[in-house]
Amino acid sequence: MTAPAIEDLLREIAPQVLGTLARRHGQFEGCEDAVQEASLAATVQWPAEGVPDNPRGWLMTVASRRLIDQMRSDHARRERESATATEPVPEDVPDNDDTLVLLFLCCHPTLTPASQTALTLRAVGGLTTAEIARAFLVPEATMAARISRAKQRIRAAGSSFSLPGGTEHAERLRVVLHVLYLIFNEGYVASSGSELHRADLAHEAIRLTRMVHAQLPEDSEVTGLLALMLLTHSRRQARATAAGDLVPLDEQDRARWDRGMVDEGTELAAASLAGPALGPYQLQAAIAATHADAATAAETNWPQVHALYLILERIAPNPMVTLNRAIALAETKGPPAGLELLATLDGDERMAGHHRLLSVRAHLLERNGDPAGAYEHYRRAARATASLAEQRYLEARASRVRLRQPRDLTAGAGAALPPDGGSAGQAGDRSGDQ
Repeated sequence: MTAPAIEDLLREIAPQVLGTLARRHGQFEGCEDAVQEASLAATVQWPAEGVPDNPRGWLMTVASRRLIDQMRSDHARRERESATATEPVPEDVPDNDDTLVLLFLCCHPTLTPASQTALTLRAVGGLTTAEIARAFLVPEATMAARISRAKQRIRAAGSSFSLPGGTEHAERLRVVLHVLYLIFNEGYVASSGSELHRADLAHEAIRLTRMVHAQLPEDSEVTGLLALMLLTHSRRQARATAAGDLVPLDEQDRARWDRGMVDEGTELAAASLAGPALGPYQLQAAIAATHADAATAAETNWPQVHALYLILERIAPNPMVTLNRAIALAETKGPPAGLELLATLDGDERMAGHHRLLSVRAHLLERNGDPAGAYEHYRRAARATASLAEQRYLEARASRVRLRQPRDLTAGAGAALPPDGGSAGQAGDRSGDQ
């Protein structure tokens, strides 16, 4: 088995082992550390010695021994250790899947979104601290401290390893879905650095969302989120040139979209809309499906896209949704209508200096025959983003607009859309199925 295949296997079985240990011993922090150490041992031994016949049982055995060693070294837990150490080392893991319980625990309300994301990737995603640190471009020591504090907060809160009930269950599920959504967005449009996207994070978000969907197949929002991720990620190969330069949505070669993902995502999007109520992920999936349904950019059903954004704005209002609706409105009613709607965001502190607002305004000004205004906003947008790929794109747009001055001021009806981003979402996300 190749090293990548071993990594995939470990990411699948590590949460199962962790869930069993945490349920048995009731100490998430120590169990998580033990599973991480066992996983690291597997990545060293298995490529050289071969994958054991029962990899899950092997991981459980090693993790259990590591946990017992930890408990023996802790003098404050001597009584608890004496009882645990005499237990036989398990050879396998029960078939019950505790992935959802782990996700709920990692997304504990006492944690910040950044800590929820990091802990989810480590405990449920199976990524090492070093891998998570590289993905978010922070030092490994910083990420290690963040994960350690998160586990300490969960322990201090006295959380039990069980699913919450009633309204708390629904609220915690909402947080879980948002954390998975944030992981996907960071993978689809990296917030900083030289790479346009980080495919490993996007793949991990999709994998984890599939796990949640397998346990909650009737939840329309879970289904909608999975559909949204698949439809959005299907465009990955067409979103950049060989040199890594961004390709906007209306210029992408749609033959390069992953048709398997498109078909699966479209089917899931339709299924999610059959639920008793509409949620934001269902609507965003419907928007993505509308784009995927168009053979060419010119065939996009913009009135339908605008109508869906209008509904989304009503049930989950936030400025990023309004910004995306402005793009759709400009396609149906003309650039002046889009610019008028954008003006309503100028007083929103969450959007002050946001590169997405600046770039969309630049695009609409360009289409409306104002190259000077477009040039200024493209330049400001380029300075406001930490993504080098987006900076290159926006600077190129600014240069193109500048070359057109002062001639050809009314051209531009066919101008490219702003960069193809992730999913329409909360203020601050890199977003926008345009």
